Amino acid sequence: MRRRNPQRLAWTTALLLLSSAVALSGCEPEPPSTQDPILPSTANLDSTPGPPLPEDAIIEPAGAGEASKQSTEEAYGSYRPDDKKPEERVPDILARGRLIVGVDRSNNLLSYRDTASGEVRGFEVDIAREIARDIFGDPNKVDFRFVEASERARALNDRTVDIVIRTMTISPSRQREVSFSIPYMQTDARLLVLKNSGVESIADTAGMTLCATKGSTMVDAIRTHAPASDILETRAWGDCLMALQLGQADGIVVDDALLSGMLAQDRYTEIVGGPLESQSYGVAVRKPDGSYDSRPLIRQVNSTLERIRKDGTWQRLFTTWLGDYMEQPVLPAPKYLDETPPATESQPTSPTSNPPGEKKEGH
Repeated sequence: MRRRNPQRLAWTTALLLLSSAVALSGCEPEPPSTQDPILPSTANLDSTPGPPLPEDAIIEPAGAGEASKQSTEEAYGSYRPDDKKPEERVPDILARGRLIVGVDRSNNLLSYRDTASGEVRGFEVDIAREIARDIFGDPNKVDFRFVEASERARALNDRTVDIVIRTMTISPSRQREVSFSIPYMQTDARLLVLKNSGVESIADTAGMTLCATKGSTMVDAIRTHAPASDILETRAWGDCLMALQLGQADGIVVDDALLSGMLAQDRYTEIVGGPLESQSYGVAVRKPDGSYDSRPLIRQVNSTLERIRKDGTWQRLFTTWLGDYMEQPVLPAPKYLDETPPATESQPTSPTSNPPGEKKEGH
């Protein structure tokens, strides 16, 4: 049995009623309209359909940004732990009763909010808890604050947080803004793509779009290693993964520690090509100046990082969070500043002075 079209039936009924009304009125009917029924216009439809880019994301066309020139400058060392107790190093933090730490909310396995429990979890989160353990004797006395990658230095300088543990790479340029601990992680920058993409290395990405977060060193890495690729810059690495899944990006360039979290989330992704460059993550602290001497806090952080290297805690945390997705890296030996004033000086170095000469231990 043929099914009637309700819309066609409604039009036919309306025309019959109109014709009947005209006939009953005795008036001459108007000639029928030559125009077709009004249909929805397609003129305003988006010519590039699909989901919008992540919020606040921007695209840098290939070649629009200039890659930083390779510098021979090396990152200088950190402040060596002393023999003082937390009561002497960080009395204000002890009096407050908690350590305020800036972290990420969406770096899976490193620092993220568990949607089931609402708790903040991850490798970097546990590093923060170890620092709190050594200050308070309680690893839970931490107040976590979510900070975007581009806001890390500002959060420290505004005293919104005490420290930042958020995949922050130690570099000479960043040491002009903040101070760092010794490294707590060593990583290699790599390329993540969808399986069966045909991309085997970053050399295959000319004319494609690669993703990195705003303010990260990976934006410059893409400019250097893939100058013919567009760059999608987002607020968070989770946005990069979503853009890859939606076809808005062809690959993600970032350290393999972060890529491990993406691999855990999406089994249809893979890491291709060799390492692009090595990075060391450090705990960031506000630079010491005339109004705030952060050196005791840096020494406190470094004492914890040295402890967890020696007692096996670091290896346990790495195995728990990242061991299934990447090889265990070899952490660089601590490199500390030589704070001994020259013999010609009678006054100690001021916190506002440039960092003193460094003293290297190991490599």
